[in-house]
Amino acid sequence: MSERYLNSQLAAELYHTIANLPYICPHGHVDPRMFAEANYSFGTPVDLLIIPDHYIFRMLYSQGISLESLGIPRRDGGAVEQDHRRIWQTFADHFYLFRGTPTGIWIRDELEHVFGISQKLTGSTAQAIYDAITAKLAQPDFTPRRLFERFNIETLATTDTATDSLSYHTQMRASGWSGHIIPTFRPDAVVNLDSPNWLDNIQKLSQISGVSIHNYASFIQALEQRRAFFKQMGAVATDHAALTAYTEPLTATEANRIFQQALKGDLNPDDTRRFTGHLLIEMARMSVEDGLVMQLHIGAFRNHNSLIFEHFGRDMGGDIPIQTEFTRALRPLLECYGNDPRLTLILFTLDETTYSRELAPLAGHYPTLRLGPPWWFFDSFNGMAHYFDQVIETAGLYNTVGFNDDTRAFPSIPARHDVWRRASANWVAGLVTRHIVDEEDAAEMMHDLAYGLVKQAYRLGD
Repeated sequence: MSERYLNSQLAAELYHTIANLPYICPHGHVDPRMFAEANYSFGTPVDLLIIPDHYIFRMLYSQGISLESLGIPRRDGGAVEQDHRRIWQTFADHFYLFRGTPTGIWIRDELEHVFGISQKLTGSTAQAIYDAITAKLAQPDFTPRRLFERFNIETLATTDTATDSLSYHTQMRASGWSGHIIPTFRPDAVVNLDSPNWLDNIQKLSQISGVSIHNYASFIQALEQRRAFFKQMGAVATDHAALTAYTEPLTATEANRIFQQALKGDLNPDDTRRFTGHLLIEMARMSVEDGLVMQLHIGAFRNHNSLIFEHFGRDMGGDIPIQTEFTRALRPLLECYGNDPRLTLILFTLDETTYSRELAPLAGHYPTLRLGPPWWFFDSFNGMAHYFDQVIETAGLYNTVGFNDDTRAFPSIPARHDVWRRASANWVAGLVTRHIVDEEDAAEMMHDLAYGLVKQAYRLGD
């Protein structure tokens, strides 16, 4: 196995002790539909690798390449490039843009280790590589289910809206396939009052839960019903995204006032912010009661580019990090539940400056808190190195949760986990060479970073 990215012989030795451990993927955005059908087809190389991956097309867009030319569907059904060979050629002609980036690492790793292609991707090799990927995708071993098994994935969690019927998960269960794929409850579209089509989403929630939602109390009842269903379907976690970590307990009367105003289409930004902050506390309360691990992702200014949002919708590469604050913002929630070991609250941030200043001290004190791995823009060698250096001394390794890949791009899962394992080996080897830990401790730390921490944090028992 290649020694790439490893900075010492000791790092290589540590890496090889855990290189073949199964992958646990407790948070991500892979479409469950692809596993519901035994012979699901990925489509073309463009369908698989380019159109779903905003890491790729945001970089190309930054260099003036239109999303239409990459085949990205428009919201208005307008014309986009349909020739996937031409799209692939555009991608290959500009693959040099990804030099030194995590995306460049992931794509190169996928080509070599998933598709067996060692040829360098360039404009001149584009069509030969396109043909090679196409030929592989036509083989029986390249269905999602077979790749899931080949990748040695132990558990994969999808992310599903509160109004999702989980029909694909039901279909997977009924098929008898043994792959362990579980849902994750994500209620943002009904919790955040400024979500697009919020009223429609509330109607869907009412319909699928069987609860007539007419006030705040019935809204909470519907959410609790859906959480119970998700848990019945195997969910171990919830997922929440907010611009800030602001939390505030509201009285039932005040929460109902804001909710009733929202039902009338009458709300203001301050009420929206307060309601989201209150619901985060309510979700923590529900997690104490039902045992679902609570994940909180903070700091993404969504849809920063209005033109792209209007033409292509959300999750199109236009989300930008903002400066965030946790110590004061999260205190109301922690005052309620921060000392209750029944709650596990995993925090993610897009503001690296909070690692050592706020997140590590908070997680190093409250029994409720754990720190998620470097997320999104920091899912990289440098991001991981910063994380280890800024978090562990204060929080301790065992107040972190290992790695999750947070991806829509299913074939990139092994590459992403492998980068984490190699970065972990570099860091742990450095501790050994400086005599901070001994080799026995290092071996245990490597196992935990690759496998043990995530399994424990997400309560994925044997």
